[in-house]
Amino acid sequence: MSEVIEVQMDIAEHKVSPKDLKPSIITVADLLVESRITFPNYQRPYKWETKHVNQLINDIITFNHKPAYRLGTVVIHHDENDLLNIVDGQQRTITLLLITKAILARIDAKQIELKNEELKRLLKDVKSKMPQPQFINEITIQNIQRNYAEIERHVANFDEEILFFLFNKCEFVKCILTDISEAFQFFDAQNARGKDLDPHDLLKAFHLREFSQKEKEVLTKTVATWEDLETRTLVTLFGKYLFRIKGWVKGRSSRYFTKNEVDLFKGITLDKIENYPFTRGMRITHFYVDKYNQSADRDIDLQHMHFPFQLDGPIINGKRFFEMIHFYEQIISNYTGDFLKQLDLSAEADEIIYAINHYDKRHRDGDQFVRTLFDCALIYYHDKFGEVELSRFIEKAFIWAYKVRLQQQSVYLSTADNYVLENNIFKEIYEAVNPSQVLNYYIPALHEIRIKNPKTLNYYRKGPNPNNLIAIFKTLRYYNGDY
Repeated sequence: MSEVIEVQMDIAEHKVSPKDLKPSIITVADLLVESRITFPNYQRPYKWETKHVNQLINDIITFNHKPAYRLGTVVIHHDENDLLNIVDGQQRTITLLLITKAILARIDAKQIELKNEELKRLLKDVKSKMPQPQFINEITIQNIQRNYAEIERHVANFDEEILFFLFNKCEFVKCILTDISEAFQFFDAQNARGKDLDPHDLLKAFHLREFSQKEKEVLTKTVATWEDLETRTLVTLFGKYLFRIKGWVKGRSSRYFTKNEVDLFKGITLDKIENYPFTRGMRITHFYVDKYNQSADRDIDLQHMHFPFQLDGPIINGKRFFEMIHFYEQIISNYTGDFLKQLDLSAEADEIIYAINHYDKRHRDGDQFVRTLFDCALIYYHDKFGEVELSRFIEKAFIWAYKVRLQQQSVYLSTADNYVLENNIFKEIYEAVNPSQVLNYYIPALHEIRIKNPKTLNYYRKGPNPNNLIAIFKTLRYYNGDY
């Protein structure tokens, strides 16, 4: 019962109301005979890889001599339609459904002969009652098809002893809550200890429970764009761009995005916070945008107003968070694509973009850290001032970012992070009310500082442009002298 005690401690520690919580120990068979189990569309896609499936099956085989084996916790929202929506534990539950389907298929094909009468009755019950979910997400479907093929290979070697252990001795701690907000709050509390969830998964859980009652009718549609994104895309979006920009704007070290930094992406819930003066402008904008888009006039003029997100602005919890992430994912996706090529940039700016995309050493780790400095600065400037004086800012951002590359023998993530904190162009952009204030930001030329290893410069002065970064520094008059 240790996990149940732990669950109850979580309730007290994280202020989850216990009135509807019903923690209990259940077997895999108990879980699978519950036909009311569903996997809501707002959940993330099924993303387990074959390595996760193999690990689960290997654990079942390895520990089948034990009196019981705990698979974890499953958190369920018991909704008003009497459905049991899996809030936490869906990856493992779907995998167990696939394993069971493969086992039942072999039994039907008489490739497994059962002699244990108790096991026969149990599997007959499971077969008649197990959930039959329908999935529409392409990522989920592809992963199910791939993993089922892997499972079929393993199941071919299962014997009665393993089957009995799987369905009768493998257990979950089941927690059922009737309030969706409390279900996600508990999910958040359970996973905040950092077992295997990415920070963006914790943020998803937090913002799902911050949906207002009026917003819940668009919950599935709003979250769908998030679910369409690959995990790798979300990790890059948060860790490489959004987390660092928002942190550097505040003058904070921003190296790795972990669960300890998720509060940076939590803001205010408008229907829960007092009507403070600082929230009034946000309320006006929030409700006006929705009212404008819902007006019958939009059926005539076919216009749509986007919420005016800003990277340095406060976050509105719930629906707006998911809209914001979709908004910046598109911007950054365009930026890393052909966005800059489509702009009417100056010849100098075009030369810089071409150079940093093509010079020989651009794929080294240190050069990638420097490129992140440039990218984040340009994205933040464009977020605030658009294309006004963008060519001149590209020149400024190039000198600012690549100066650290030319003056250091080695560049690490810590080097880049410390450089921002000591030469914070993000703070300059944040405080500026027009582009000229940013463009006047003073950056010492290379001859005014001590080059830590002059030999490093030889890597970046060889050949004609675009391989010669030193030539661009000279053209922009930020490099004098030979080292």
